[in-house]
Amino acid sequence: MATAPRLLLPDVPSLVAGFGRAVLLTTDGEIELLDTQAAASAVRDTAPLLVHAPATARRLGLPDFDAAHDLLELFAFCRPAEPCAPTPRGLALALDLPQPSDEEAAVALLPDIATNLLQHLADTRDAPRNRDAAALAARMGEAGWPWAPSVLAALGDPKARPDARAYKVWRRLPEWEDNAPPTPPASFPVEPAEARRRLAEILGPGAEQRPQQADYASAAAGAFQPRAYPGAPAVVLAEAGTGTGKTLGYVAPASLWAEKNGAPVWISTFTRNLQRQIDQETARLFPDPEERRRRVVLRKGRENYLCLLNLDDLTAAIPAPHLAVALGLVARWALATRDGDLLGGDFPGWIAELFGPSAVLPLADRRGECIHSACPHYKACFVEHSIRRAKTAEIVVANHALVMVQAALGGGEDGPPLRLVFDEGHHLFDAADSAFSADLSGAEMAEMRRWLLGAEGGRSRARGLRRRLEELIGDRPDLNAQLDAALQAARALPVHGWPSRLGGSTPARPDETPNAGETFLRAVREQVLARTQDSRDAGLYDSECDLFPVTEALPPAAEALARALSRLEEPARALRDRLAARLEDEAEELEVGDRIRIEAACRALERRVLMPCQAWQGMLAAIQGDAPEPGMRPTFVDWLSLERRGGSDTDAGMHRHHLDPTEPFARAVAAPAHGVLITSATLRDEAEADDDPETAWHEAEARTGASHLPIPAIRAAVPSPFDYASRTRCLVVTDVARDNPGQIAAAFQALFLAAGGGGLGLFTAIRRLREVHARIAGPLEQAGIPLYAQHVDAMDNATLVDVFRAEEHACLLGTDAMRDGVDVPGRALRLLVFDRVPWPRPTILHRERRLHLSGGRPKDYDDRVARHRLRQAFGRLIRRADDKGVFVMLDARCPSRLLHGLPPGVLIRRLGLAQAVAETRAFLAEP
Repeated sequence: MATAPRLLLPDVPSLVAGFGRAVLLTTDGEIELLDTQAAASAVRDTAPLLVHAPATARRLGLPDFDAAHDLLELFAFCRPAEPCAPTPRGLALALDLPQPSDEEAAVALLPDIATNLLQHLADTRDAPRNRDAAALAARMGEAGWPWAPSVLAALGDPKARPDARAYKVWRRLPEWEDNAPPTPPASFPVEPAEARRRLAEILGPGAEQRPQQADYASAAAGAFQPRAYPGAPAVVLAEAGTGTGKTLGYVAPASLWAEKNGAPVWISTFTRNLQRQIDQETARLFPDPEERRRRVVLRKGRENYLCLLNLDDLTAAIPAPHLAVALGLVARWALATRDGDLLGGDFPGWIAELFGPSAVLPLADRRGECIHSACPHYKACFVEHSIRRAKTAEIVVANHALVMVQAALGGGEDGPPLRLVFDEGHHLFDAADSAFSADLSGAEMAEMRRWLLGAEGGRSRARGLRRRLEELIGDRPDLNAQLDAALQAARALPVHGWPSRLGGSTPARPDETPNAGETFLRAVREQVLARTQDSRDAGLYDSECDLFPVTEALPPAAEALARALSRLEEPARALRDRLAARLEDEAEELEVGDRIRIEAACRALERRVLMPCQAWQGMLAAIQGDAPEPGMRPTFVDWLSLERRGGSDTDAGMHRHHLDPTEPFARAVAAPAHGVLITSATLRDEAEADDDPETAWHEAEARTGASHLPIPAIRAAVPSPFDYASRTRCLVVTDVARDNPGQIAAAFQALFLAAGGGGLGLFTAIRRLREVHARIAGPLEQAGIPLYAQHVDAMDNATLVDVFRAEEHACLLGTDAMRDGVDVPGRALRLLVFDRVPWPRPTILHRERRLHLSGGRPKDYDDRVARHRLRQAFGRLIRRADDKGVFVMLDARCPSRLLHGLPPGVLIRRLGLAQAVAETRAFLAEP
């Protein structure tokens, strides 16, 4: 019988940092409260036990720790692919340990957390994923990982030999297998009564009766009727107030349709948070994890997944010590992950924060360099797994960006879905705007050059088109000639280091003349500077200007670049066509792997070269054409921009957006489908819905693209079951100067203290967010309220939200990204404060849209955008029936008409700050 391993805890002090102070648990068991200087002295020459070393160092104003026993690293090794907020309380929640009430309790808990994790590792040391764990830990220890001795002791192998082969996780991963092509789907409808019955089955017999949810499921079934005419899908616009339970409401008819007809339903979201929440909700439908994995698949763009070839490349040689540790944690995760998603899946976002983005970002195929079946790890590839699982799944949970990009490519790798559910449907306009736009910028042109030519010096590992195609092309003269011509033409695109040359005419090398791409960028820069305010010429701000009237230098520069792009496009197109011809000409000779690689190469050439070149040619032709007549409704909005960071030019270019991006969305995404459900809590403008319901629905149809489809959409609206009148308050503070940073900071501090934490502060400018954080972080920390902030803390948005959710008395500052898709039920979010009205940014694109898409009412267009943002933010406050929350606007200029978009019954009051603080404290103290 094997001997139980002996746990070995490090004999080091434990440390929890506040703002400018720390709590220390000494090795003798004493708890000390220290200032920054004393804390630094106490942990000097030690590797203290702590949580999140970079955040701890920043809070103490110290440089990064040379070494530390970071419990997050231990958690990632012992419990890979499990969720955890990166704080002591977050670790306690994840491990089902008592929650620390203050910093003293937190520091005392750290050794217990370490013991719990090491005991779990000892108990599971014989699990298949731990087969190489000791060799990996020893290799990480060789690179300086302080947890190695403790981990090896827990694994019962304290003298394990380091072995770099432990990084090669693909040896342990399952391989996918191809199945026969799916049979054609049937077209059986889902009736409303069937949707209600399926919903009842999902909820179970003891579930709370929610009539609104059943009504919603009934209405959603309209999107699962047979299509009567080509290009005319059954479309349902369904608004479901917060608390309706819309996720299970549409999963009920969607799952039923998939079962009846033998094809998947694609559910698309705008945010990663909701994508993850929907996946979790499907556990109600498929409780068994294995069945759920088979029937429900998450799909994202290829750039989101771990690339095993990149992991192989990074671990082939001996990586730098910090990378050796980071890659070891990635290897542990890769053996446990459900789908290999590095961004927003079960990969801990805080690993990139602990080791830096360079430790994680290069692991994904972010630059389109996949070599498909030529990859030695192709059969274990996470992306290929997800693509094949999606073909036989019943529910595919994707995102708007992937759905729209694949539609633009004619279906992409997954093929066009027949049934689509767009949750967060209010974001369809913005998602389509991003997917169907074009940017002729320095960054985009340089990226195309890098994709074609690969590494041209420097430390880049970019492979280049020749290396990716060399086995497919071989010694064929016809293919090599076209490849050579395309690569030669690519040298007209900006060369590495081009931003430093934007302001002059210095070539990349002394023997070169300025290329067409860089000459065009300089002409763009000159026009932008000539047309913008003098104060922006100092290099402090991004700038933009109208395309017309053009300067004298811009048309000839555009013409030269157009010729250069034509010289690139022609051989690239010929290369694509001749490769594609091999699929027919050599059908009997081609191996399956070669066929897959040829198809992938053709798709890549189309997406990475031909489509951008075609779009850019159209943009350059516009520069050389006549200026449009003033007041005419354009199809596209074109403008020029100059980007700056730290007083230096970083990019320049021309941008083209559809005036109404829902037109290409309706044409490329909605029309080919048989049924489309577009749903959200905020499809309509609440104020317009009260005054004129027909107008409100008309605007919703315009914003979602339903108005461009031949058959009118079915409309449905289900009210929220929440009692907003008694559970919320809306306060507009009238005596805080919106342009006075000191007053704004004082207001945030007073309100956060009155609420006792649980506050989310939303800003319309990053600069003001940082100013407020700098002023209030210390006082709040002294009051026992941790303050976290986007653009300040070394955490991504998802991690910040996880921390905020776990820390009931914490506060969080953020910008637009924190307004949508943040689900924080309970007391963790009880106060929401806006620094000022979130009006739309006054850009050229917005100017044209408010002029041409507002129906002659541009002011109403602005109001609608601001009302929608306020309503979305307000929806974060109440996520459950027993939640309570206060919504505060610090901008006295906020017009009453904007607040009419809040849910009916919300009490709105205008008052001074002192009264707002008192009312917030009193209201939140009520049961």
